[in-house]
Amino acid sequence: MRRESPWWAPENYADRRPRLLQRAKIVKAVRGFFDDRGFVEIEPAALQVSPGNETHIAGFATQFQPPGSGPETCYLHSSPEFDCKKLLAAGERKIFALAHVFRNDERSKWRHPEFTMLEWYRAEAPYRALIDDCSSLLQLAAEAAGATHLQSGDASLDPFRAPEVLTVAEAFERYAQIDLLAVLDDRDALAARAGQIGIRVSADDSWSDLFSKILSDRIERRLGHGRATLLIDYPASEAALARLKPEDPRLAERFELYGCGVELANAFGELTDPVEQRARFEQDMAERARLYGDSYPLDEDFLAALAFMPQASGVALGFDRLVMLATGATQIEQVLWAPVARARAAP
Repeated sequence: MRRESPWWAPENYADRRPRLLQRAKIVKAVRGFFDDRGFVEIEPAALQVSPGNETHIAGFATQFQPPGSGPETCYLHSSPEFDCKKLLAAGERKIFALAHVFRNDERSKWRHPEFTMLEWYRAEAPYRALIDDCSSLLQLAAEAAGATHLQSGDASLDPFRAPEVLTVAEAFERYAQIDLLAVLDDRDALAARAGQIGIRVSADDSWSDLFSKILSDRIERRLGHGRATLLIDYPASEAALARLKPEDPRLAERFELYGCGVELANAFGELTDPVEQRARFEQDMAERARLYGDSYPLDEDFLAALAFMPQASGVALGFDRLVMLATGATQIEQVLWAPVARARAAP
């Protein structure tokens, strides 16, 4: 069997280098974009007491050996979010980070164990104000890469067109023929509708599991064609770290950005209630323990900081995915300067 050449082999690197140079131009343009708008670039710590507390995100654990005491378990962060919010609590008002983050899950076309997250936060700004930022960054990435369209395979979008804004309920009605608001938090009713449209339903599927199955199987791949799509107003049960909408607490101040059928960004009107956030984390970790047999500690320092954090809105954008669309890459490793090496047998 022919052994795969490493990423640094000259012939492999020569194929990748043109896209990497485009990536460098996009990085420069992104930094200029935020600098022009008065943002401060911050540098979050990769080593944390918790990797984050989302049910389906797996962290990398390691051991810190402090002098004179026993080892402490630490984790590589899965997002710079916790440090960003601590800095908002400290007094910063407009910040961004281009951070390497780590997720211990599958390695595929769109996923890598170490990747770059672009996050930015605006204090005292409504979450929908971030829509203009997202739209501008799509245009900026295309211009920096010398592209007229963002592309993935046969799918493409014009980044210079205004994004489509679609509520989650509208998307479920349009693409899955489900009245989502009529079955909110009614697991059996959603299971019945899922089964009717051919979604496999397991006995232990929760409402959130079914929501995710329908979203990924019937909706996501149809978003962001021709122009980007902003999917807004998620159900409250899918709020994560977002606050609920004051005018309709069934829904959360959350949107996701899609391009060419791919999720690019996740935005929140940020939750600043430490009691509510703790309850959500504990619920998510209980669900993780049920599904995967493990869970992660809570960052008590983060929860304490929430009480001092101003009202704010923030976005996490998968930077490598944006570069892929701007350069027409078919695999994430084509746009990474130094992909995580795969295990190779000795010669």
